[in-house]
Amino acid sequence: MAAKVTRKDPTSKFLGLVVNKTVFFAAIAIIICSVVFTLVFEADAERYFGIAQDYVADKGGWIYTLSVNIFIVFCIYIALSKFGKIKIGGANAKPEFNRWSWFAMLFSAGVGNGLVLFSIADPVRDFIRPPRLAGEEPALIAQEAINFSFLHHGIHGWAIYSVVGLSLAYFTFNRKMPLTFRSVFYPILGNKIYGWMGDVIDVMAVITTMFGLATTIGFGVGQINAGFTHVFGMTTSLFYQILIIIAVTAAATVSAFSGVNKGVKILSQLNVRIALAIFLLVLVLGPTTFIFKSYIQNIGSYLTHFVDMSTWTESLQGTSWQKIRTIMYWGWWISWSPFVGIFIARISKGRTIKEFILCVLILPALVTFLWFSAFGGITMRDILGGDTLMIAAVNDNISTALYVFFDKFPLAILLKILGVVLICSFIITSADSGALVINSITSGGKLKTPAFQRVIWAAATGTVAAVLMYGGGLNALQTAVTISGLPFAILLVMMCFSLLSGLKEDYEKAEREEKLEEKEVYRKNILELVEKARAQKEKKNKSSLKEQSASNTEEKK
Repeated sequence: MAAKVTRKDPTSKFLGLVVNKTVFFAAIAIIICSVVFTLVFEADAERYFGIAQDYVADKGGWIYTLSVNIFIVFCIYIALSKFGKIKIGGANAKPEFNRWSWFAMLFSAGVGNGLVLFSIADPVRDFIRPPRLAGEEPALIAQEAINFSFLHHGIHGWAIYSVVGLSLAYFTFNRKMPLTFRSVFYPILGNKIYGWMGDVIDVMAVITTMFGLATTIGFGVGQINAGFTHVFGMTTSLFYQILIIIAVTAAATVSAFSGVNKGVKILSQLNVRIALAIFLLVLVLGPTTFIFKSYIQNIGSYLTHFVDMSTWTESLQGTSWQKIRTIMYWGWWISWSPFVGIFIARISKGRTIKEFILCVLILPALVTFLWFSAFGGITMRDILGGDTLMIAAVNDNISTALYVFFDKFPLAILLKILGVVLICSFIITSADSGALVINSITSGGKLKTPAFQRVIWAAATGTVAAVLMYGGGLNALQTAVTISGLPFAILLVMMCFSLLSGLKEDYEKAEREEKLEEKEVYRKNILELVEKARAQKEKKNKSSLKEQSASNTEEKK
C-alpha cells in the first residue's frame, strides 16, 4: 500500500512548453556557460579539462570506488530480501512490453556504442600498458586485460542503472509520484523535494545526463567517421565528425518526436538484431570453439578476482592508470544513470523487484561478457601468437580497431557496413532516449508534453557534444563525465537509503493493514460461528417445543 504524500505540481506553461521553470532555466544556463567557456578558451580548454580531471580523479576516486561497490551489495540485498516479491506498479500491474522488447530496450539504452568501441580497444590498451602485472607472463597480462574490461563494462555499471531505475520506477508507479529524481528522495526530505532542494537534485540529474550523452555521442561519431573512412574512403576530421553529429541529432529528433512506443522501441530492437547478426557472423566465421572456451574462462577469472579489482585504488603503486581509466568509466556509467534509469523505469511497470534487479544486473552483463570474449578474446589470442596488427591499429586510432579486426574474416565488407549501421543506431537511440529523459526531468516528471520540447533537448545534446569535441576532443568529454559524475555518485548513495526507507515504510504499513484485515476476517468468522451456533440452538429449541407439543396432544387424545 503506497504511503500518502503531499504533492505540489511545480510545472507551468511557458511559450507553449510545459516545464518546471527553475529546473529548465538553471540547466539551460549551466549548459550555455559550459559551451561558452569551451568556445572562448578554445586554445587552453584541453589543458584546463586535463587539470580538472586529474584533480577530481585524485581526490574523489575513492568515492567512486566505494559507491559502485555499495550499489552491487544493495541490489543483491534488495532482490533477495522480502521486498523482492513487490511488483512495480502494484499487485495487479501488467507489463507494458514483452520480455524481448523490454530486454532489447534496456540493453540498447544501457550499453550503446561502448560495447562496440571498447571490446577490442580496452583489452589491447591494457595489454600494452598493464595496470598491475608489468613484466609478468604475457598470457597472465592478457587475461587481466580481459578481466578489467569485464570490470569496466559489467556488473558494476548495471548495478548503478538498477539502483536508479528501480528507485524511479517504485516511486513513480507504486507511490504515484512524478517521474523525476526529486521524487525518489521523499522518504528523506519529505515535502522539501518540492522546494529548492528538489530543484537542485533535478538540475544535477539534467547536467549529468547531458554530459554523459555528449560523451557517448562524441565517442560514437569518431567511430562512425572511422568506419566511413575505412569502408568508403571518407576523410577523418573534426569537420566530418561535426556533420555526423548534426545528422545523428536530426535522426534522434525524429525518433524522439515519435515517442517511446514507436521510434525508441523500433531502434532498440534494431540494435539488438544487428548486434546479434554481427556476433553470429564472427562466431561462425571465426574460432567458434575458442570463443566459448574463452567465455567460460573469462567469467571464472573475473569472478575469482572480482573483489580485488573492484576495491583496487592504486594506494601503494603511486600510478595513475586507475584514476584515468576506471574512474572515468565509473563517472561515465553514473552520468548515464539518470538517462538510463528513467528510461528503464518507464518500461518496467509490472515487473517484480526481484525480476527487475536480476534481469537488469545480470543478463546484460552476461551478453556483454560474451561479446568481449569474442572480440577481445580473439584479439588477445592473435597478439599472443605474434600478430601485432591490432596493437598498431589501437595505437593509431581506437575508433578504427573494430574495422581492422573485421579484415581478419571472410565477408569483411559486410561486417564493416553492419558495424557502421550498428554504431549509428546505438548513437541515435541514446540521443533520442536522452532527449525524452531530460524532457521528463525538466517538465516535473510529465510523461506527456509538447513534442517540440523533446526536439529542443535532442538539439541541445548534439550541440554540447559538437562544442566539446571542437574545444577539447575526447579529453574534454572524459573530463565532463568524471567531474559531473562525482557529486551524483554521492546522491545515488543517498538514493539507496531513501529507497530502502520507502520500501520498509510501505512494507510495514502493508503488513499492519494485512494483520488488521486478518483480525477483521477472524472477527467476522467468529461472529458467523456464534450466529450459526445460536441459530442451530434456536432451531433445536423450536424442534424440541414442537415435539413436546405433539406429545402433549397425543396424551390428551
